[in-house]
Amino acid sequence: MKNKLVVFLACGLALLVLPLVAQQFGDAWVRIMDIALLYVMLALGLNIVVGYAGLLDLGYVAFYAVGAYMFGLLAGPHLWETFPWIKAMFPDGMHVVWWLVIPLGAFLAGAFGVLLGAPTLRLRGDYLAIVTLGFGEIVRVFLNNLDAPVNITNGPKGLAGIDSIKFFGLDLGRSTELWGFPISSVTLYYYLFLTLVIFSVIVCYRLERSRIGRAWMAIREDEVAANAMGINTRNLKLLAFGMGATFGGISGAMFASFQRFISPESFSLQESIMIVAMVVLGGIGHIPGVIIGALLLAALPEVLRYVADPLQGMTGGRLDASILRQLLVALAMISIMLARPRGLWPSPEHGKAAPAPVQK
Repeated sequence: MKNKLVVFLACGLALLVLPLVAQQFGDAWVRIMDIALLYVMLALGLNIVVGYAGLLDLGYVAFYAVGAYMFGLLAGPHLWETFPWIKAMFPDGMHVVWWLVIPLGAFLAGAFGVLLGAPTLRLRGDYLAIVTLGFGEIVRVFLNNLDAPVNITNGPKGLAGIDSIKFFGLDLGRSTELWGFPISSVTLYYYLFLTLVIFSVIVCYRLERSRIGRAWMAIREDEVAANAMGINTRNLKLLAFGMGATFGGISGAMFASFQRFISPESFSLQESIMIVAMVVLGGIGHIPGVIIGALLLAALPEVLRYVADPLQGMTGGRLDASILRQLLVALAMISIMLARPRGLWPSPEHGKAAPAPVQK
C-alpha cells in the first residue's frame, strides 16, 4: 500500500512539473499535451458506451461538436452580432461563465446522447455502427449548413473570437507569472484539462464498480441473458449513451475555449474513428489502457511531424509530409495490434483464460 502511495505521489508530481519543463522548449509541446488530455476525456466517455455497454458508436464526435458549438455560440460574438434582440439583451456581449458552461455542455450533450440512443435500442453490431455514423454526419452537415436562411452556426466559416475560460479573475487565455516564473496560456489550460481528466477517471472508476457498471457489462456479454435476469436493458442503454455523451460535451466546450475558433471541419468522421481506435488500441473496457491508447494516438501524429518533414526533404519533396505521417501512424497501429490483439493494456477480467487443471 505504501509503495502504491509513493508511485501515485511521484506520478502526480511529474504531471504537475511536466508542462513547466516542456514550455521551456516551446509552447507547441505543451499544446500537444493539452490536445492529448482532451482526447483522453473523449476516449473515457466513449469507453462507457463501447467498453462497458458493448455498443459500437461511430458518431461520438457529434457530442463533441454539440459541446463546442454550445460554448462557441454562448461565449462568442456571433449571436450577439447577428441578432439585434440578443444585442439589446446583452449590451456588453454574451460572456458565459465557466461554472455554467461545464454543466450546460454535459446536459446538452447528454440529451443528444439519449436522443441518439432512443431509436437504436433494438440495433446491435454493424447496424448500430451505421446508424450512429449517420447521426454524427447529420450533426456535422447541419452545423455546416445552418447559416441560411437564418445564420445560426455561421456555416463553413466557423465561429471565431470565442472567450477563454476565466477563474476568479485569472484568464487562462493570457500568460501569467507565479513568484516571478512565467506560465504560458497553454500551461494554464493543461492544469484545467488535467483536473477534468482526473475527475473523469474517478467517475468512470466508480461507475465500473457500481451496480450500473456491472449491469452494462452483463449487457455487453449477453443481452438476452441480462434481460432474462431482470436487467432493464432499454433504460441502461439510454443511460450509457447519455453518460458517455456528457464527457464529449464537456470536452467540446473545453476545446472551443482552448482553440477560440471552431468549424465543422474539426468534427469529421475521421475524428470519430480516431477516438474508437484509441479505445480499441488501449484495451476495451479498461481505464488505464484507454488512457494509454488516447495519449499515444493523440500525441503520435504530432510527434511524427518531426520525422515526416525530414523524410519529405530526403525525397526532394515528392512525398507529402501529412500523408507520410498518416502512413507512419497506420503502420504503428498495425504493428501494435499484431503484437497485442486485445490492446496495449487489456482488462484482466474480460477474456481471462481458465486455470489449467491440476495434475494428480
